[in-house]
Amino acid sequence: MTDTAITDVDGAPVAPIRRTAWGAILVLALAVCAGATMRTVFSPLQEAAKASMGLTDVQMSLVQGLAMAAPMALIALPLGWLADRTNRLRILLVLSGLWTVGMAMTAFAQDFTVLFLARMLAGTAGNFVVPVAISVAADLCMPERRGRSLLLLSLGNVVGAALAFAIGGVVLGAAVEQHTPALFGLEPWRETSLWFAIASAVLTLPLLALREPARHEVEQADAPIRAIASALWSRRGFLVPLFIGQVGVVMADMAATVWAAPVLERDYGLSPVEFGSWMGGGLLLAGIVGSIIGGFSADWGQKLTRRGGILTGAVIAAVLAVPASLYPIMPSTALFGVAFTLLMICGTVAGLITATAIAVLVPNEERGLCLGAFMILGALIGIGIAPLVVTLTSQAMGGESQLALSLAVTSVIIGVLSFGGFWLAMKNAPRPPEEAV
Repeated sequence: MTDTAITDVDGAPVAPIRRTAWGAILVLALAVCAGATMRTVFSPLQEAAKASMGLTDVQMSLVQGLAMAAPMALIALPLGWLADRTNRLRILLVLSGLWTVGMAMTAFAQDFTVLFLARMLAGTAGNFVVPVAISVAADLCMPERRGRSLLLLSLGNVVGAALAFAIGGVVLGAAVEQHTPALFGLEPWRETSLWFAIASAVLTLPLLALREPARHEVEQADAPIRAIASALWSRRGFLVPLFIGQVGVVMADMAATVWAAPVLERDYGLSPVEFGSWMGGGLLLAGIVGSIIGGFSADWGQKLTRRGGILTGAVIAAVLAVPASLYPIMPSTALFGVAFTLLMICGTVAGLITATAIAVLVPNEERGLCLGAFMILGALIGIGIAPLVVTLTSQAMGGESQLALSLAVTSVIIGVLSFGGFWLAMKNAPRPPEEAV
């Protein structure tokens, strides 16, 4: 493959990409990791917060779901447009500041409304960092190496969630058992939130060393948003089922992230201190294994001669995710952990391959808007609806005591729909854009 170089957003020629800027990609992965940690760490704390503030499962599902979904749906497309045309590193700095403030607000929230707003900031900013980082990373390496570079971003995303459970459980346990006065006299779950806010501020610093990279593979640098939207609509046969498949992955992952910890506490009698480390370890393993499989599968799939070969790994992952979705009703915590980890591996694989497919098959000037459109669907359905659907289903089955069964049933149904979406997307996938020589 020859070096790729076309023009930047102003139409000026840019230098070809001759080597992958791994240092910059590592910093982006750290930012993604920080965002994932801050949006996820409330999950191992939520049962303590629920008891402390007298909240219900429905209220917790809104805090963990709608709080993120509503603002994401409103600003996803504008943010995608900005990511395609403005300085993306400045956007990342703003996002990191927002999730830091959100974590600090979580520590001091005294009612449902303030907690809702706090999780809105932390969760929304923590989610938006992913598409912006993908857009930057795609301009730091050759197309045929994007699977491996995005592997690091995927790894950062899942490692962040793993750290949220592992470190969150440990810090919470230490706060409960400490014999010295708590930080600012806060309850253990609040003190844990504040420590994470402090850590977030520190993790933001490496972003200051990065510079905005030149944009490559720009077909229409000055294309208006209406023309870009029209171009994306022309790819609907591929993008709609791809989004269905990936939104299914987001729904399953979000439902697991929100409700796995409460199921372990209610049905298996474990505390966050007891399950935090091994659950975090499972997420870490899923991040490493899933990212490696997803990254190399995406690059391998591009070499296949059949149409949509890049999505082959996503289809296989979706099939394996269906039986893994039964993790909430496994007869032992060991089997729970194995099935849960397998589900997370499948989600990581499918998510990374989806991101790589967009980075390879969608022109540069359409990627931000495309990812923004996906963020809307992922927010409204995957994040906003999934936790609430599990709660409403459990109520229909008999109440909060049926949470585990409800989680298993909804996850299996979601898995089947996700498989169908990836299969259709593979059949309708376009050819990669022409690359300049």
